[in-house]
Parts: sequence; C-alpha cells; structure tokens
Amino acid sequence: MPGAAVHTVPVTQHGRFLLTRPAGAGPWPLLLGFHGYAENAETMDAVLGRLPGAGDWLRVSVQGLHRFYHPKRGDVIASWMTREDRELAIADNIGYVDAVLGRVEHDHGRPPCVVHVGFSQGVAMAWRAALRCARRADGVVVLGGDIPPELREDLAASPPALLARGDTDEWYTAEQFDSDLAALGAQGARAEAFTFPGGHAWDDAVLARAGQFLAAVRQGRAP
Repeated sequence: MPGAAVHTVPVTQHGRFLLTRPAGAGPWPLLLGFHGYAENAETMDAVLGRLPGAGDWLRVSVQGLHRFYHPKRGDVIASWMTREDRELAIADNIGYVDAVLGRVEHDHGRPPCVVHVGFSQGVAMAWRAALRCARRADGVVVLGGDIPPELREDLAASPPALLARGDTDEWYTAEQFDSDLAALGAQGARAEAFTFPGGHAWDDAVLARAGQFLAAVRQGRAP
C-alpha cells in the first residue's frame, strides 16, 4: 500500500508579546527581543530590562508560537520552530513578527530606530527579523546562536551587528562564531565581535557591551 501523503494547511494562531513603555512622550526607539529554546517572553523581557539605557527604549519581548510545559517546573515555555516543514515555519514566524511590528507602530507610533536582540534559538529569529521583515532594522544584538543558513548569502543587507559569545559556550562554538563573522565581513556588513568569560547565558559584561552598542545605534554612530 502507498504511504500516507503529507499535506499542510494555513491556520490562524495567536502569538503573545510583552511590551514595556518608557516614561514621557513617544515615539521611542524599539528593542524587539527573541528568547531562547524552552524560555518565554518573560525571560527575554527580564534581559531587555537589564540592558543599560533600556529605560529609554520601547521594549517588546516576543514569545515563540510553539508553547509547551516545562517538564519539571510545569510553567509554560516555548520554542520557535523545528526542522519539520522548516520553510513554512520560517514564513509563519516572519509574518508573526511583521504583525507584532505593525501592532506596535499602530499603537505607539513609528519608532525612530529598531534593534533586534536574540539569544540562543532566538538568534536566528533576530536575524530573520532584521533581514526579512518589512520594517528595516537599525541594529542586531545576538548571543549564543549562529546565523541561519538561508540568510548567509544575503548579509550585505545586514544592519550593524554585535555578535557575542561566552568563551566556554559549547552550544555556539568558536568555529561557528568565527564563521559568522567571516561571512559578514566577506559581504561588507558592519559587525563587531565580543567574547567574554562565561558560557551559554547573559552576563553582566555582555549586557554592558550591548548597552554601549544600543547607545551608538541610537546616535547613528554604530560600528
């Protein structure tokens, strides 16, 4: 007997994001954060809040569409995608982020600049948002994850980027880090490398460096 045929159908799904508004009148510069695997919007929201100068930015933490329960704690966590129906999942995620950006702009005005911040699995989403979403990004800050393969030939369009890695990180290796930097450099993209003593996690040193990068982007003098 022949095997089962695989079919896909588009569906409506509701995504979730957290938004923190600065004091005073907008529009404000926008930080859009993408959490790592088995984290959630609250996890990334806490990171964004620790960035130096973050109080002057409109901060949005986007949660992955694929929710599940933590096997031990029981709280709701999320991931961005798997390899199954990969291209469809990428398109869904880009459409999702476009919708978030549209909602934020509708509610709070067009931000003067947009920076995407990603950690681990969320790094790929930060790059996709920067290079594939309708709104052009002004900067990218990424830690602990590599550039997704479908974007590696399109990096000439990359905004200024800060790539960070803990020197004992086994998930994002030194070889991957060097490969990403080489790919960006070969296509003329402006990218800065930052290595710090630590592993696969946010650290005070990388937060401080990211804060400096954000200030430079806001002032139009990113490296």
